Amino acid sequence: MLRHNIWLLRHGEILTEFDPKRGVSVASLAYEYPRGFRVPEHAHGSNQLIYATRGAMEVSAGQSVWLIPPHFALWIPARTCHRIQMPGPVSMRTLYLRRGMASPFSAGCVVLHVTPFLRELIVEAVRLGQLRTRNRHERALRDLLILHLKTASPMPTFVTLPKERRALAIAEAVMTNPAQLKPLAALCANVGVSVRTIERAFRKDVGTDFESWRRQVRLMKAVELLVSGCSIKEVAFAVGYRQSSAFVEMFRRTFGTTPKAWVSALEKLD
Repeated sequence: MLRHNIWLLRHGEILTEFDPKRGVSVASLAYEYPRGFRVPEHAHGSNQLIYATRGAMEVSAGQSVWLIPPHFALWIPARTCHRIQMPGPVSMRTLYLRRGMASPFSAGCVVLHVTPFLRELIVEAVRLGQLRTRNRHERALRDLLILHLKTASPMPTFVTLPKERRALAIAEAVMTNPAQLKPLAALCANVGVSVRTIERAFRKDVGTDFESWRRQVRLMKAVELLVSGCSIKEVAFAVGYRQSSAFVEMFRRTFGTTPKAWVSALEKLD
């Protein structure tokens, strides 16, 4: 099963179903990816949890993009087509859970906070390679793993991309450099389109105006930097705010608390 999963990630094929005769309920993969590596679009026949012990991953499925730094993991339901990009070196730990075993957990992709205990459960499952129902120790580890996945805190680190090609070009430029301060008119001029056209595309495809969307991109990047230990001042500058107070206010309006209080609460969960 482990060899098959490695082959799957290299070739983009759909994972075959778990063989009930083998009694495997969870299979795993550990892999080291270099900076810039891209896993092409693929899907699995099983539910998947992807987690990085080192580095951040950018995962795309449909029009949605998730940024997954350490301390976070992404739950991907079976048959969900997705692709992964590594902005830097990544140590990935992936679990494949047999369909039906954790199906009530989530019908869609969701980012989860990974506590130290959940991290150790993931790492141990990967070390074992597979968890079999017939083995008491492995079955107990599986049950603990599912329990902690279901109680893990969801994290709002995703954005939806527009479908319209010029709006998508602008969106990708912003995601590449969320600190850029160019107004929408300047970004539109770069791709030869009117502001009205782009605003209409964002409202149709994303359900919000461009500036609200850009704030979400900055917020997603800010969350990554905050959990990596950057100061509030460093984070504010990295996501395009000249003054920390403006960033803190944006963060407070979204989360209902300040970045400092949010990080403190996250550490308590650890």
